[in-house]
Amino acid sequence: MSKKPSRDEALEALDFIINVLKEHEKDLDRLIAQLGTTLEQYSETGELTGKIEDVESRLAHLQTQISDLIQYISSPQERPASAITPSGPPVVVRCRQWEDFKNLATQAEAISYLHQEAEKAFQAQALKDGRVLTYSGELPPNASLLKIWLSRQLKTPEEKIFEGALAVG
Repeated sequence: MSKKPSRDEALEALDFIINVLKEHEKDLDRLIAQLGTTLEQYSETGELTGKIEDVESRLAHLQTQISDLIQYISSPQERPASAITPSGPPVVVRCRQWEDFKNLATQAEAISYLHQEAEKAFQAQALKDGRVLTYSGELPPNASLLKIWLSRQLKTPEEKIFEGALAVG
């Protein structure tokens, strides 16, 4: 029987994720400021200015996406899957514990899995809300019934589960 994480544990995990994202946001702010300084220093050369402005624009866009993600994760209310529409490759979330993956991947849009019988290795990937969730670990019991097991564990129809891999980009 699997143990469901407590509300406090789930909130601690969310706090950790939010803090990491806030640190990334601070780093992006610092990098944007540095790019602005560099842009001012090299404003005489048009080609370099254009490249720096392009990089600065991309960083600003990334910063906006991280801020949106922090706001989305921090929001206590339920939102439909279409609430965030990322405009780049999906965020990849690598779960070390099956229970974490199971909680995050429930009712995913698509699920892939790979298993290697000899090594008793198992890998699952799920696409949900613009994120690719991954899990790698021991092969669950009764590997021949993986698709049915994943369908029940993740409350996702079997036709959305396939053996293979989800790739980013």
